[in-house]
Amino acid sequence: MKVTENELRGKTVMSEEGLYLGILRNSTVDERTGELVDVLVEPSDDVDPRLYHLDKQGNLVFPFNTIKSVKDVVIIGG
Repeated sequence: MKVTENELRGKTVMSEEGLYLGILRNSTVDERTGELVDVLVEPSDDVDPRLYHLDKQGNLVFPFNTIKSVKDVVIIGG
């Protein structure tokens, strides 16, 4: 899958099960390769952050390779 960071930023993020996770706010990039490593999602109020890996700012952190689909929304799996 080829997608740019700008295409992702601001998109709604959903789980494969249909749970609204939040809004994609940022990403981390491998400085050597330029590849996206993780996506950072501002969690929705309905998400229990204790169930997810968080960064220091409280964003949900998902490895880029867990993105299953990017259309109107980003689907995160596994």
